[in-house]
Amino acid sequence: MKDKVTAFFAGLDPYLNKLSQNRYLQTLSGAMMSLMGPLFIGSMAILLNVFPIKAVSGFVKNIGLSPILNNASTFTIGMMALYVVFLMAKTLVQKFLGAKDEGTMAGVIALMCFFFVTPSGALKDGSSYLPTTWLGAQGVFSAMIIGLFVGRMYVLFKERDWTIKMPAGVPPMVSQVFESLLPAIALGVFFIVLSWLFSLLDVGSMHQFIYQVVQTPLKHIGGNIGAMLLVSILQQLLWFFGLHGTNILMPIVTPIWMAMDMENLTAFQHGQPLPNIIGLAFFYTITFSASQIGLCILMNFSKSKRYRDLGCLTIIPSLFGINEPTIFGLPTVLNFKLAIPNIFLNSVELIFAYVLIKIGVVARFMGTQTVFGLPLGFHAAIQGSASIIILQLFLCLIVQPLAWYPFFKSLEKDDLKAQAAMAQAQK
Repeated sequence: MKDKVTAFFAGLDPYLNKLSQNRYLQTLSGAMMSLMGPLFIGSMAILLNVFPIKAVSGFVKNIGLSPILNNASTFTIGMMALYVVFLMAKTLVQKFLGAKDEGTMAGVIALMCFFFVTPSGALKDGSSYLPTTWLGAQGVFSAMIIGLFVGRMYVLFKERDWTIKMPAGVPPMVSQVFESLLPAIALGVFFIVLSWLFSLLDVGSMHQFIYQVVQTPLKHIGGNIGAMLLVSILQQLLWFFGLHGTNILMPIVTPIWMAMDMENLTAFQHGQPLPNIIGLAFFYTITFSASQIGLCILMNFSKSKRYRDLGCLTIIPSLFGINEPTIFGLPTVLNFKLAIPNIFLNSVELIFAYVLIKIGVVARFMGTQTVFGLPLGFHAAIQGSASIIILQLFLCLIVQPLAWYPFFKSLEKDDLKAQAAMAQAQK
C-alpha cells in the first residue's frame, strides 16, 4: 500500500512541480508577499490606535498620534488595491522578461488603468474626489485582474517588438520610457472604453461587477472553514511527499483570506463587530510552525540520543516557524509512522480554534498581518486579545505534544531496537 501511494505521488510530482513554477501563481505569491511591509505597518497603526488596554490607546490619543496613525492605516490597508495592481503587473513582467525589463513601467501603466475604471465623485463646488471604496479590500480582485492583464499585454508588446525604438546613443532610462509608450496608449484607450461600457450597465463600474461576480462568490467558496481544512490537508500531504505544499497552494487562497483579514481590520478600526472568523492571520497563527513544535519538544526528552540531539537542533527554529530541519532532518517526509499527525494535526487545530471562536470562548482575529520568522506568541499577540495568545500557546505546548506522543513513541521504540541490535552485532 505504501509503495502504491508513493508511486502515485511520484507520478504527480512533475505536474505539481510544473504548477508551482507557473508564472501567474508565482506572481500572485510574490506580489502578496511584497505587500507584507505596508500591511504590517497599517496593522500596527490600527492596533495602537484602538489598543485593548486603555492606558496605551489613551496615551496615543493624548500625545496627538491618533491622526497620524489613522493616515498610516488609510494609506496602507485602506489603499491595498493600489499596491496590488502595481505589484501584479511589475512582478508578472519580471517573471516573463527577467533581466530585460524590471517591470516598473508596466506597474505604472496598470495603476493608470486601475484609476481609469475607478468611479470618481463631484462636489457642489465642481471639484472632483476619489472615493476610497474600491482602493481597499473591496478592490483587491479587480486590482489583481487588471494587474495581470496589463502585465501580460505589456509582455506581448515587448515580445512582438511593438515598441518605439530609440537610437543606440540614447540613455537606457529614456529608451525604456519610449518603449513603454505604445503599450501605455493602447492599454489606456482600452480601459477608458471599458470604463465607459461598464458605466452604461446597472453595475456602474468594473470594480462593482468584479466584486459581485468574482470576489464575493470566491469568498463564499474559499472563505469558509471547510475550504481551509481542505487546503490544510492537501498542503501537508504535499509536504509529506517532499513537495513544497505552501508554494503550490497558498498563492491560490492568499488573496481571498487576506481580503477577509482586511475586512476584519477595517471593522476593528471603526469599532464594529468583526465579520470573519477565519482569514490568513487565523490560518498562520493556528498552524504556526506546521504544528511541529510539539514534535520537537518530545524529541528533546527522547530516550534515543539521536532524537535528543535532533530535538536540540530543531526546537529553536521551530519556535520561529522554521520547519525544514524537522521535515528533512527527522525526517517527516515519507515517514509513514508520523503520517497521521503530520497530515491532519493542522486541521484538527483549525477546527478546535474555529469552534472556540464560534462559541465565544476565544476572540475573533482582528486580521493583523505579520512577517515570517517572528517567534511563537507574536502572531497571536497582535490579534487584539489575550485569549488568542493563550489559544496558540495551548495548542503548541500542550495539544501538539499529546497528539504527536503515541506516534513518536512508536518511532522511538523502533530506533532504540535498531540501536540495541547494532550494539549487539558489534560485540
